[in-house]
Amino acid sequence: MIDLHTHSTASDGTFSPSELVRYAASKKISVLALTDHDTTDGLKEAQEEARKQGITFVPGIEITIDWPTGEFHLLGLGLQRTSPKLREVITGLREERRSRNQRMAEKLRENGISVSCEELEEKFGTQNIGRPHFAQLMVEKGYVKHRQAAFDIFFASGRPCYIPRGGADLAFAVEAIRESGGIPVQAHPLSMYVSWGKMEETLALIHEKGVMGFEAWHPGVRVAEAERLEKIAHGFGLIATGGSDFHGEKVRADRHIGYTAGKKMIQDRLWEEELGPALEDLHGGKNLDYNDLREPPKTID
Repeated sequence: MIDLHTHSTASDGTFSPSELVRYAASKKISVLALTDHDTTDGLKEAQEEARKQGITFVPGIEITIDWPTGEFHLLGLGLQRTSPKLREVITGLREERRSRNQRMAEKLRENGISVSCEELEEKFGTQNIGRPHFAQLMVEKGYVKHRQAAFDIFFASGRPCYIPRGGADLAFAVEAIRESGGIPVQAHPLSMYVSWGKMEETLALIHEKGVMGFEAWHPGVRVAEAERLEKIAHGFGLIATGGSDFHGEKVRADRHIGYTAGKKMIQDRLWEEELGPALEDLHGGKNLDYNDLREPPKTID
């Protein structure tokens, strides 16, 4: 069993990177990608633990992309380093996130809720704060009964504390991932809220920007939709991947490590026949080690 999309406390997960790997090992995961939002901070820790646990570790990231409809997230899978361009992307998104968080905190205060960014950073031990952290602290302070209520009442689009999210330029993010030795894969394409009538045309445009694959299998889609996305990917000559988008136990009832659309186990073939061979072609072998001191590749085809 594999999982090519998970999160740790380096972004908005509930397990530390090493705890996540140990948890994955307990669930018999053989290949694991850590893809925290807009950061590579947890990769070294997770990689070291994966070696101890005998898990094939795929260093990754999930980048927020500027997009006109819905939301667009770009996975970088198989990173070998954090290139200067990727650092630029991460720094820009961190600054945008911090500004957004300050505005959300101000709106919460206007609605009688006292939650500060400084308080959040101290509590969660990260500067990579997002709405899930706000929601968790609001639960603990008794403002809402559960995390989803915070989204439903305050943070969802159209609600009083909603602040639009900025993102990175798609073409630049693709270059940043490629220069870091990774493969750019669009996460959960249906989150763009594009109709099926326009989906193939939209994905073709995304492919033209250099995206090399689509995450066809995700718990947020039905099995028939996952199969359809995989067929589209193969029609473009791209890879299809699958993940759980796991953030931790009890965070989302529909997201369990190693499981995806239709509560199905993520099939090994998505590693063995799709992402694995693509990374071997890109790296010229099976080297998946992440090393921030690694020299950039001289050429990228």
